[in-house]
Amino acid sequence: MSTELYRELYKLNHRKIPWLMVIVMVIVMIIIGLAMGRTYSNLLVMTCYDSSTIIMLLLVIVGSTIFSLEFQNGTIIPLIYRSHSRSVVFFAKFITLFLYNLFLHGIAILVTVLLNIFPIINDPVSWTATYQYHQPLVINMIANTGVDLITSTLIISSICLTSCIINSNTVVIATNALIIFMGSGLSTNLLLAHVGPSAIIRWNPFNMLNLTTQYYNYATYHQSSLLSNQQLLWGTIIYTILFTLFGYWIFQHKKL
Repeated sequence: MSTELYRELYKLNHRKIPWLMVIVMVIVMIIIGLAMGRTYSNLLVMTCYDSSTIIMLLLVIVGSTIFSLEFQNGTIIPLIYRSHSRSVVFFAKFITLFLYNLFLHGIAILVTVLLNIFPIINDPVSWTATYQYHQPLVINMIANTGVDLITSTLIISSICLTSCIINSNTVVIATNALIIFMGSGLSTNLLLAHVGPSAIIRWNPFNMLNLTTQYYNYATYHQSSLLSNQQLLWGTIIYTILFTLFGYWIFQHKKL
């Protein structure tokens, strides 16, 4: 596993796209800070300048190059032959993408801190002031980042699954981008349409995408998700495991 993981990290480090995506993320964070203005300084800090969505999109773009693009180009074949087993290749790619996820969230925290050390676009905040959940703002930011790591890992598992099903890199990116932008709304529409018992429908996988947004805006999103924060958390973890295992099973049986 260590050899395959090193190989994947080496390839990721020497590609231009992952580093360009970091620059894109920082620019988007600054734009969001300017757009929301000085009124929402505490919320911007808690959410790391609303970086959740852009991070998930960047994971889709980079993740598709790690998985589906290698299937599409056929470069996955020699990689599997050189490795001990398909499982090692699959989980090396999964871990690489998860580490990139950690890296992006770390950069988001760093940029948030810097934007508040030099409060050019927003008012300075008190990191120890009590904000949401009767916790200091700095704890809110750390907790929200931890929650978003779980939500974005769900997207990683979706990337792995769809990449193993679909060989087209473009289709994988489009599919997961639609899930990110429309998944939450689709879940709400399913609940409003009364296609089944809401006690069951509310556990659909698209609803789990509300985890991060509901954590920092519970009053609004709880009305549409119909699940508590803890329920969303467990649902997200369970779906992440299921999607990962299903993707792994397809990867194991996929014809090359």
